[in-house]
Amino acid sequence: MKTNVKGLTKEEIAAMKDTIKERKAGGTDGEGAILAKIAEMPEPDKSMASKLHAIIRAGAPELGMRTWYGMPAYTKGEDVVCFFQPASKFKVRYMTLGFSDKAKLDEGMMWPVTYALKMLTAAEETRIKALVKRAVSQ
Repeated sequence: MKTNVKGLTKEEIAAMKDTIKERKAGGTDGEGAILAKIAEMPEPDKSMASKLHAIIRAGAPELGMRTWYGMPAYTKGEDVVCFFQPASKFKVRYMTLGFSDKAKLDEGMMWPVTYALKMLTAAEETRIKALVKRAVSQ
């Protein structure tokens, strides 16, 4: 497979390869897949991802788990509701917590669906738990 695709970074190519592996394997489902992905992360992503995983599980324990484009993701049925991307994945300065269009976060005609995370204090933990609960509400 060609590894120097014009216009794509090394990290973007790696993410595409992760996606292809996931699809060939029929998806990598379950908490084991999420924990394995977190274990691969360098610090400080690993510590923050472990904490974020616990917050999401506490906020919506009914969500399924799988990797999605090589990232930990949480599902309702077949649909990804939320996911997090470590800062190291694309060499950016913060981790992100994202919500798909399946998340029930609508607020009028415009609302945020991705959040930058530099650290997790009690205030962020409370807000994330509330967002996750709202995302899966009917």
